[in-house]
Amino acid sequence: MSPKPVNAGWIEVICGSMFSGKTEELLRRIRRAQIAKMHTIVFKSRVDSRFDKNRIVSHNKLTMKSTIITKASDIFSLSKKADVIAIDEAQFFDDSLIDVSKKLADIGKRIIIAGLDKDYLGKPFGPMPKIMCEADYLDKLLAICIICGDPASYSHRKHSENGQVVIGAKDKYEARCRSCFNKD
Repeated sequence: MSPKPVNAGWIEVICGSMFSGKTEELLRRIRRAQIAKMHTIVFKSRVDSRFDKNRIVSHNKLTMKSTIITKASDIFSLSKKADVIAIDEAQFFDDSLIDVSKKLADIGKRIIIAGLDKDYLGKPFGPMPKIMCEADYLDKLLAICIICGDPASYSHRKHSENGQVVIGAKDKYEARCRSCFNKD
């Protein structure tokens, strides 16, 4: 894969549970594009206020300035000059993210999307399942189960707060393998 589209754009999706390294991988890809002197732009949802409201931040404290948006449709108009467009925590957007990503790829842009594929109940989360189907490149990352040490693909919520979206990190969630997730 070339870092910059030559004849057509594409969509890359990085998914997995919490603590699997999704944001870290997104940051790595963006930094490589910047080294290659490509114009990049990074977006995150206003909903994601965990560590810093103006930057995407990995659990390992790697950061990058980001543009805060409330709806996916804003991405198209804000990324006209960019060769590479990155979107973190994509599960917080609605299904319009799919059409925006496809349109950008169709005009020759490289789109890198990172997000949770499943919520704390193990159910598909936001537009992620559909955007995974549209991906030209798809990477599913695994964390380490906090209980047994096996590969983990589930995000276990450690408290009884209601609602699909509850912002938090290690204070509210932990990675679990299928077996340990199903024991609760």
